[in-house]
Amino acid sequence: MSRRSGILEFAVLGLLRESPMHGYELRKRLNTSLGVFRAFSYGTLYPCLKTLVANGWLIEETGNTTEDALAAPLAGRRAKIVYRLTAEGKEHFEQLLSQTGPDAYEDETFAARFAFFGQTSRDVRMRVLEGRRSRLEERLEKMSASLARTRERLDDYTLELQRHGMESVEREVRWLNELIESERAGRDLKGPATGEPVSRDTTSGASGDLPRPGGDPRPDSPDDTAT
Repeated sequence: MSRRSGILEFAVLGLLRESPMHGYELRKRLNTSLGVFRAFSYGTLYPCLKTLVANGWLIEETGNTTEDALAAPLAGRRAKIVYRLTAEGKEHFEQLLSQTGPDAYEDETFAARFAFFGQTSRDVRMRVLEGRRSRLEERLEKMSASLARTRERLDDYTLELQRHGMESVEREVRWLNELIESERAGRDLKGPATGEPVSRDTTSGASGDLPRPGGDPRPDSPDDTAT
């Protein structure tokens, strides 16, 4: 399985842990709540869903609402399929949540993991945040060394682009420092500091008390434009 496929499976399981959804609803949530998935299409999502069903982590159910039951025959199409997480799927997702290896620190993987921090235990959140910070500090050292070697050979625009890249990484490191400090102080918790997952809004990827990168305001969710 490719890393990108693994990230998609992780996100689908996490969203379905919140509630059963149609494929369209899943794609909408992936696109609007988890920006890393905006490039994903139905052609990518549905094979992923079929794999999860085959593994026993999801089950398919025919839409059972009155609206679904009436809409299908009137429109001349099949009723929508609702995907529901199984007990095995929930257990598998919890296993994935507990993993804190190097893959959790990579750009796309970290974004997906962070989106489900509300379902993640405090000690795991700390390990992922600290691992991500270490990874970015290493990246900064390499970028700084490269810039020092090549500065004299770069034109002004290329030099400015490299500086911009370094500033972006430095800004994320500062943001991670704030998050780690918040976790240590327990400021983001909504319940007792027991190390257990806490209930919070996971659609935005962070709780209301978490600092934003560079002090940026929380963006509004884009309108429903998925087709």
